[in-house]
Order: sequence, then C-alpha cells, then structure tokens
Amino acid sequence: MKTYISIYPKQFLLVLLLLANLGMVKAQETDPLIKRVPVDTSQTILNMDAVYNRPFLAIKKTPVALGGYLEANSIYSSEDGVSEGLSFQARRLTIFMSATISKRIKFLTEIEFEDGAKEIGIEFAAIDVSFHPLVNFRGGIIMNPIGAFNQNHDGPKWEFVERPDMAANMLPATWSNAGFGLFGKTHKDDWVFGYEAYLTNGFDNSIIDNEENKTFLPAAKDNEERFEESNSGKALFSGKVTVKNRNIAEVGFSYMGGVYNKFEEEGVVLDKKRRVDVFAIDINSTIKKTGTYIVGEVAFISVDVPDTYTQQYGTKQWGAFVDVVQPILKREIFNWEDATLNVAARFDYVDWNDGKFKETNADIGEELTAITPAISFRPSAQTVFRLNYRYQWQKDILNNPASQTATWLFGFSTYF
Repeated sequence: MKTYISIYPKQFLLVLLLLANLGMVKAQETDPLIKRVPVDTSQTILNMDAVYNRPFLAIKKTPVALGGYLEANSIYSSEDGVSEGLSFQARRLTIFMSATISKRIKFLTEIEFEDGAKEIGIEFAAIDVSFHPLVNFRGGIIMNPIGAFNQNHDGPKWEFVERPDMAANMLPATWSNAGFGLFGKTHKDDWVFGYEAYLTNGFDNSIIDNEENKTFLPAAKDNEERFEESNSGKALFSGKVTVKNRNIAEVGFSYMGGVYNKFEEEGVVLDKKRRVDVFAIDINSTIKKTGTYIVGEVAFISVDVPDTYTQQYGTKQWGAFVDVVQPILKREIFNWEDATLNVAARFDYVDWNDGKFKETNADIGEELTAITPAISFRPSAQTVFRLNYRYQWQKDILNNPASQTATWLFGFSTYF
C-alpha cells in the first residue's frame, strides 16, 4: 500500500474531500436528514476510545459518518538571538470517516494531509468486531497504544500548538502499523478498566541509521513498507492496561517491543536479533473544585545498538511531559454560550542518550528541556485559538552550553 503519491493526484484528492465536507456542512444547515453525531462524554470514556470519541456528521438512515479537523498557525522563533523571521504554517488537515457495516461490525479510517498536502498518510484504517465489551477484534492499520498521546492526539483537544517533544521527537507520534489484536473494557461503580493487545509490523534499522545521527525512533515512520511487511520478519507487540477512577484520575501502563533488525535473509544469518523495547506511563485528572486539568506522560526506551556504533547512538532514552490547564473564565461571549478562556503551561524533557562516556565516565548530553506558558480561547469545545511562548534549552552530546530557542506561536485548531 502506498501512503505517499505524486502531487497532482494528492491535490485532486484533497479538493474532492474538501468539496465533500463543504457539501455536508451546507446540507447540515438546510437538510433535516443530516445531523451531527454527539461526542460521548460519559465518565466511562478512556484514552483508548479517542479514535471514535470525535464529532461526526451523519446522514440519517445511512451507515457512514464524516468528520475531521484542521490546524494552522504562525511562528516566530529565535535561536541564540538569531531569527529567520515570521512564518505561517498549515500544519495538518485530517479527515476521518466511519461506517457501521452491520451489527457489531464497524469501520473507521483517519487520513492526514500534512504541510499543505506535502505528505498524505493513512494513520488509521481498521475494522472493529464486537463479541463482548471485554472482547473485541481490531484489524487493519492500527494506532499502536504506547502512552496516551499517540492515540489521543487530535489538535482541537490540546491547548498547545506543538506536540510534546517526548511524544513526537523521542517516540514516533501517530505511530501506526498493519496488524490486528484484541481490546475491551468494563466498569463497576467509580472504576473503569480497559486493555489493548496487538501484533503489528514495526521498526527497522532506520532507528539507528538516520539523518539525525542518533538513536531516533521517529525515523521509522518514513518506511512505507511497514504497511506491507515486517522488516525483521517478527511481530511488534503493543499492549496497554488502563485503570480509571471517575473521581480521581485515569492511569495507563503500556509496553511496545520487538526485534527491529533484519537478522537473516534467505536462511543466511546476518546479525543477532536486536530488540527495541518501550515502556510508558500516562495519567490525566481533573480537579473538580477548580476545574484544573492535568495530563502527563513518561516513557523509557531501550535499544540494542551494535557494538560497532559509536556512543552517540544511545541504548537508553527517556522523556516526559506535563500539561496543566486552568479555566479562568467560562461564560457566554459573542453568542457562544460555553466560551472558555484558559491559561496553561507545559513542561517538556527528553534525553536521547541516557548514559556516561566509557572513557571519562562523564554524562552524555543530547538533552532537551522546554517550558511553554499558554493562553487559549475556546468559543466551543470543538475549536481552540491558542497563543504559546516556548523557551527551550538543548544540549549536544558533549554537554556544551545549551543552545537557547525562544518561539512565539499563535494558531487555531478546529473539528468540522
């Protein structure tokens, strides 16, 4: 399956999808047969439900629903006092479509156009077959459930223009592969339990052979063949267990691991089997008294790097982020009945090479720390305007004084 195509078919497909959406929106205004499917906001919803927990437009008596979101922003950045000026970015346009095929069988796909359709990717395209709330089958192109952001990444849900560094620049954000598995959930009183377990294709040698010249898992996203075959000939396992108390928090524990290298070909042994293993913990909670929303995630990566590689390729990595969002005003503004003004802050940290030099026992650098205060305005829950100021410190592998980058970002993200 091809995920990237030539520019003219891409533009043609984009125009068709936009026209289809505009037609649906216009029809919604005049045709009583078209309605917006409400988002499920019940207290049993977990991060694993994010793929369906979105607003859709549906035509009555038909099984198909359509939706999507758009992200765009301006950016002004200065690194060590040097700036390239002001730019505008069309980050992404995402289309998702769902269909009820028959009783207990559903299909959903998510197609993303990045940077003005420079790239087109199928992020999710899977069939769900329900046997029991605790036993459901999913197969196709699956979003690997490592951490929470990888599944719950829609722009309109976040108060920040940039994605967390840990999720996008250490883990491969929106990481999906061909495969299948099982998922389910149950609840009792104030407790909700969910699980997911999938076997898919996975990583390849690009995680240690890439333009970044370091161990870099996001490089594997450029391998289009992962939708057709496994580079290693072995399956990547992804699993997650989530526990939620409706009055306290949701906590998820996830693991993803498998052999990444091509260790043999046509019966000839090329190398030993080399693994990549990822562990992640995520948490989100809302303090009911103040409305404060807190979400965070931490991940640890272990990669079996060949001894022939230099120490700049780390065998251990870890990173984390924490968002705190505080509503300060919620009232009717310009006829928007539930308009909300928020202040927020994010902390980012990534260590791409957690260890010490063998010769000197000095700490290896390759670290990033960033803080991002933000102001966001939501005329409704489905649309957010956000102003961010991001300040970043990044050290090279030798731990030289950190380069400092200050960035202003203003933009919006909206479902449609």
